[in-house]
Amino acid sequence: MHSLPENYCIQRTDFQFKNLKSVYHGKVRDVYDFGEKLVIICTDRISAFDHILPRPIPYKGQVLNQIAQHFLEASSSICPVWLQSVPDPSVSVGLKCLPIPIEIVVRGYLAGHAWRTYKNGGRSLCGVRLKNGMKESQEFETPIVTPTTKASEGHDMDISRSEIISQNIVSKEILDKVYDYALELFEKGTSMASEKGLILVDTKYEFGIYNGEVILMDEIHTPDSSRYYISDGYFEKLENSKPQTQLSKEFVREWLMSYGFKGQEGELMPEMPDAFVWEISKRYIELYERITGKEFQRNDAVSIEERIKNNLTEYF
Repeated sequence: MHSLPENYCIQRTDFQFKNLKSVYHGKVRDVYDFGEKLVIICTDRISAFDHILPRPIPYKGQVLNQIAQHFLEASSSICPVWLQSVPDPSVSVGLKCLPIPIEIVVRGYLAGHAWRTYKNGGRSLCGVRLKNGMKESQEFETPIVTPTTKASEGHDMDISRSEIISQNIVSKEILDKVYDYALELFEKGTSMASEKGLILVDTKYEFGIYNGEVILMDEIHTPDSSRYYISDGYFEKLENSKPQTQLSKEFVREWLMSYGFKGQEGELMPEMPDAFVWEISKRYIELYERITGKEFQRNDAVSIEERIKNNLTEYF
């Protein structure tokens, strides 16, 4: 793969728009606050272990934004969603909600953080009991919900349903609705993935309040927020305790861990070579095409930043 000019990927934006109230730069998104509405720009930044990696990934922002659009539009019959418009392949515009400060992680299979906890002897995750004798990647009898706190800095922390209520983070009534929505969304995502030969392993959802109503926020079912397996060969690999073929960001975490980086203090983040940067890009595009059934349209603008600015100026 060839190298890209610096302005081909977008790592950070600092646009100035009329009536703009504030800008927040998250791990991978730049959020422009207009009061009632938010403009969210998916950059090509990539994070792992709560750290932003130094190199951007070509097309990543567009992939995330368009997968999220695909699933948010498909989920609007289940619950209200924040998204209102997509004026650019890397930009979404929608309602500004009061965030509920927890992430709802739904797991259909024993993988990732859940497997690492289980492998180390843990049989309880966020207050959910896990039965003995399970294998990595084995399906749970029914999907489980394992919430985390939503940290503004550092690592999100596991938390149980009872702790959320006892700490008055959110009311039982709202939490019940959030759980119901999350499980329905996971069922919908599972069905859509299955139609494309994929298994939705686990994912996270974020919710907020708008005019007193619970609203689905942020991205859903993207490779940044979800883990997918290829269905073909799943049972054979499970039976023989072999790693599943997956489409997610987990392989980035595994690559970092192979170089001794887990996001802990004092660890040195390895430098990503060009070949690995392009491999990440390829996997993101592959997931987009697998999960949506559409061919990915590469927007090879001379400057992505200029394209976004022009499209948003026209939108406003």
